[in-house]
Amino acid sequence: MTHERTHGHRHDEPAQDAPAARPTPPTPDPPAADRPWDVVVAGGGPAGLAAALVLSRARRRVLVVDAGAPRNAPAAHAHGFLTRDGAAPRALLAHGRDEVLGYGGEVLPGRVTAVEGELGAFVVTLEGGTRLAARAVVSATGGRDALPDVPGLAQRWGRDVLHCPYCHGWEVGDGRVVVAAEGPLGVHAALLWRQWTPRVTLLRPDAALPADEAARLAARGVRVALGRLAELVVTDDRLTGVRSDAGETLAADALVVRTLLEADDEHLAPLGLRAEPVEHAGVVVARAVPTDAWGGTGVPGVRVAGNVSDPAATVLVSAAQGATVAGMLNAELVELDAREAVSRWRGLTSGPDATSAWSLDAHGWEERYGTAPAVWSGQPNAALVAQTAHLTPGTALDLGAGEGRDAVWLAQRGWRVTAVDFAATALERGARAAQQAGVDVRWVQADLATPDERALDGGSTFDLVTSHFLHLAPQARRGHVARAARLVAPGGTLLLVQHHALDLAAPVGRPDDPSMFPGADEVRDELLALDAAWTVEVALAVPRHATTREGETVTVHDAVLRARRA
Repeated sequence: MTHERTHGHRHDEPAQDAPAARPTPPTPDPPAADRPWDVVVAGGGPAGLAAALVLSRARRRVLVVDAGAPRNAPAAHAHGFLTRDGAAPRALLAHGRDEVLGYGGEVLPGRVTAVEGELGAFVVTLEGGTRLAARAVVSATGGRDALPDVPGLAQRWGRDVLHCPYCHGWEVGDGRVVVAAEGPLGVHAALLWRQWTPRVTLLRPDAALPADEAARLAARGVRVALGRLAELVVTDDRLTGVRSDAGETLAADALVVRTLLEADDEHLAPLGLRAEPVEHAGVVVARAVPTDAWGGTGVPGVRVAGNVSDPAATVLVSAAQGATVAGMLNAELVELDAREAVSRWRGLTSGPDATSAWSLDAHGWEERYGTAPAVWSGQPNAALVAQTAHLTPGTALDLGAGEGRDAVWLAQRGWRVTAVDFAATALERGARAAQQAGVDVRWVQADLATPDERALDGGSTFDLVTSHFLHLAPQARRGHVARAARLVAPGGTLLLVQHHALDLAAPVGRPDDPSMFPGADEVRDELLALDAAWTVEVALAVPRHATTREGETVTVHDAVLRARRA
């Protein structure tokens, strides 16, 4: 169990035989080589590769920057990793790299020296000066063990100079183990190693051993020798003993020392993230980057896994942390993707002169109605039927009347109706429908984004002003609410119905632009900001059933505002 490595349009339900109207698709993403990486992973050990594997499987564009210097490189085998127990550390990493590559991730030899920026716009600098753009970063660079300054000790680190019984205890079992460590941590280490072998000696410089600790060591058969570690005794490239500065030679098949694990954190310094002391029993045992339980740092979009944040993490734990960090980071990117998509959509209508690809003018609507003998179903809109049933018929204005189905329905119920639309072709169809129904409707062609109100029955007001699914760019919509409100007579009703942003992904041909889908509460606020003459009676997202072109019944939502003028 060795530890891990270092380092506006009108859009009601279409007639079943009408072709689907599609918006102009957004500009596609540029080629991969010109895009920032979704995630750059600093460190190609178990934590980094596990993060890269999960992120690559999530279809993220991932680059692992691997310095190729695993902390456990001196060890012959890694243990405690379920299904991989006893694997050589480098073989384990090679297998992990192959898995990442198999899902489209990439691995680059190198070392990350600096990370700067913020979520969505990080710059990752490599040794040698290469700079990479990344939307998010995983730091899995591990740490460096600061070893006792004893000649030859570093060369035997991970072989017969050890620190973790869970990594090497089985292999040392019943052998002679010398634990060279002072204080309560030394006592703890000696008692821990006693689980694997009865032949444990604790070498410590302090003769003042507390009575309770002395009793525990004695009861477990752990010998105590006084002095500091001075020299290793090696025979035929094998540790056979250690010498203390007191002149005593202790037989040993393995030497256990306490190290100080220093997190490899230099690359995080530009972000203000630095390792902090980690204490155990009042002794600093490591320096690690603080994180929350899911590897989160104080910088959104930067998460940390493995020994760089957890000094006790083994290979298996580090891999688990990498997988956890990847899931959390992907969730951050999902939210970022959504914000960026909304921003792009709103950019279609962000300026005073900008219009959405779905905000058609009279010419555009003439083309639309010219594509089929009937664009809409011919039935009145459900919200109109439900929201006007209680009203006494009077004068009515239908803004965005289209092919006239709502206007004809109102006229059949005794209303005196003026119907307005962009397109002459649509109004001609409405006039034919009214004639066939035996009712009179006044038909007016006008630009609904900037109408001449004098054309609307000479500047009269109406007992009912209604519009259904007249989706305009935000600037035009605010003007539309104000104009529609001015046209309502005292005691009259304003009924504004629009599609809801809940249905952006519904399979019913909605525009792909959320700025054109205000909720009923947003329209309510626009109305109430005009004057205090209004009582809002309904401001709801009302569900109803719709049928797709494939004949499937789905639930969609109408944003319904009904208000009465005082």
